[in-house]
Amino acid sequence: MGRTALSQFLILSNSSPRLSSSLSCGGLQSKYLKRPGFIRQNRAINGHNATGFRCCCSLSLSEPVAPETSSSSVRKRIVSGVQPTGAIHLGNYLGAIKNWISLQNSYDTLFFIVDLHAITLPYDTQQLSKASRNTAAIYLACGVDTSKASVFVQSHVRAHVELMWLLSCSTPIGWLNRMIQFKEKSRKAGDENVGVALLTYPVLMASDILLYQSDFVPVGEDQKQHLELTRELAERVNYLYGGRKWKKLGGRGGPIFKVPEPLIPPAGARVMSLTDGLSKMSKSAPSDQSRINLLDPKDVIANKIKRCKTDSFPGLEFDNPERPECNNLLSIYQIISSKTKEEVAQECQDMNWGTFKNLVTDALVDHLHPIQVRYEEIISDPAYLDGVLAEGATKAAAIADATLENVYQAMGFLRR
Repeated sequence: MGRTALSQFLILSNSSPRLSSSLSCGGLQSKYLKRPGFIRQNRAINGHNATGFRCCCSLSLSEPVAPETSSSSVRKRIVSGVQPTGAIHLGNYLGAIKNWISLQNSYDTLFFIVDLHAITLPYDTQQLSKASRNTAAIYLACGVDTSKASVFVQSHVRAHVELMWLLSCSTPIGWLNRMIQFKEKSRKAGDENVGVALLTYPVLMASDILLYQSDFVPVGEDQKQHLELTRELAERVNYLYGGRKWKKLGGRGGPIFKVPEPLIPPAGARVMSLTDGLSKMSKSAPSDQSRINLLDPKDVIANKIKRCKTDSFPGLEFDNPERPECNNLLSIYQIISSKTKEEVAQECQDMNWGTFKNLVTDALVDHLHPIQVRYEEIISDPAYLDGVLAEGATKAAAIADATLENVYQAMGFLRR
């Protein structure tokens, strides 16, 4: 979400811990009427340490925050999406979409195309609809199974926009002014060229997450601040309108929203540019040479890898801060080849760049070719794709509308 949406996943074990934010009723009034303090720290959970995943939040092991039922048979829910702007590239795939395939087997998953986020900056109206369909086709081609996951277009579920307005009315402007991405983009474009949506899209991101009572949200390093805002906003609304106040209005009482937890994968969370190992691989980068697009043909992939930036050090190694490009290419090869970090380090430690680039090229081509073939099959069958998106939107709307109805009730609206 945000610029790349909920972009990055963590592959979890099938037996996930029950996670919830620690809330103390005693200090709620001063905490949530002002800006709640978000505690930044790393915690080891369920046996995972820094080599497994990093969870940048304050956690306690307890029951879920706002479940309708405590049954252990109910799957935890994960939501994620990608913007339909530009071409879906290797960073989107390795950092997010590839991991969805494992997660859909163990979690209740909703994967959507975040087209409403795609219009916060100038865009081509002639291409938005086509790009949304293409993105959905890539989801399916990569292995998203519609019998296990709901796939839909964000704008097809109108509750996203409605909840955004309701949340906006409880969001202090100071929270949004602190968002780093807004500061950077508005400084580059100039105030007269920046729409209000660029400031408020983190509230839409919060709506995307909270509508579905999400347990976990995969985020990239550059999106952690936006998820912090989502968590704080959920806690603020729960305090202002939930609990006994909601019950007095005829509601269920208790928290209105679950407070979601962030997930960051141990590898592939930030696939870096082929031309600058310190910059994230991005759709918006001016040079197409900086990224591998999922639909790039074999010769284009080979040329990009051949020309990508390297260094003059002997051998190849992970985690040398003086060799960011080396670490990036080794990480890409590790994930694409499904090998461990140790296996790749041993295999490639004495290789020269020429040999290694051929190895990476072959691995990428072999991995992406089946996806490209399947994509062409799906995109050539518009009736099938439309059916998938319609079914996904119907399933998503059933969850979203129930949440939205609760929010309207808790906020005191006269309902029909």
